[in-house]
Amino acid sequence: MSDDSVMNPELVINHKFPQVTHTYSERDVALYALGIGACAKDALDDKELKYVYHEDGQQSIKVFPTFAALFSIGLTSQLSQLPGFAFDPRLLLHGQQYIEIYKPLPTNCLMQNKSSIVGLHDKGKAAILEIEVVSYEKETGEPLCMNRTTVYLRGAGGFSKSSQPYSFTKYPRDQTSSKTPKTQPFVVHEECTQPAQALLYRLSGDYNPLHSDPKIAEVAGFSRPILHGLCTLGFAVRAIIKTICNGDANLVKAISGRFLLHVYPGETLITEMWLQGLRVLYQTKVKERNRAVLAGFVDLNQLRSSSL
Repeated sequence: MSDDSVMNPELVINHKFPQVTHTYSERDVALYALGIGACAKDALDDKELKYVYHEDGQQSIKVFPTFAALFSIGLTSQLSQLPGFAFDPRLLLHGQQYIEIYKPLPTNCLMQNKSSIVGLHDKGKAAILEIEVVSYEKETGEPLCMNRTTVYLRGAGGFSKSSQPYSFTKYPRDQTSSKTPKTQPFVVHEECTQPAQALLYRLSGDYNPLHSDPKIAEVAGFSRPILHGLCTLGFAVRAIIKTICNGDANLVKAISGRFLLHVYPGETLITEMWLQGLRVLYQTKVKERNRAVLAGFVDLNQLRSSSL
């Protein structure tokens, strides 16, 4: 690699992305809820019907907090704007998602998304990039939520100019980290995904063919198309809302998830939960392969007494 082609990390972390306007409707909210399995087992579920239907005369349907993760879709195309930062998007791995919810998400919204690079790490043959997207209501300027996405870019490392690998982050490393307890879980929730789960979830905006095209999946090393990682996160957080929050998504303040392994549509997800104060630690496993696929935590504003 010639000196002219070596990335300047300072240009990357100081890059100013253009603000992006994003809009969604009640239909998008309901479609997302169905995409993460709401009411799949019971169309009359009293803890989930409100996320897809105007139950009991409510003026608008409720919004799952993980719906906020959709606001960061399209990051890959934004990364192509980074100066001197060359990478193969086919080699991008989604490592972690962290979400903060500042107020309950409205059913319909016109918003402004502001993106920035908040972390960059040289891992030799790969680079780790942390991208933050803060979403504001366009009319009021009031912040709604924040997404911090961590991606692993194979083949994009080796840009450090000293013997010490380059590493920059705006946040303490332990802010989004968690350790899965070895004790018996407080609650265990089991749910089967549908064979067409990825085909339904993709309608919320993530049209990566890895989740729908058998040939693309085979080239990537999978026996068939895999489920979106953010869909698995949606299933896990929905399980926490249903069991510990008694169906009240407004109790959720922050969400962190580390993607450990792929899920095939049709597999059964077992989400184990441990309650530590106002933090729910969780781990999601695939029952058929007995492998952990997701781990993290959900921070709550308060606890429902009926969940204790």
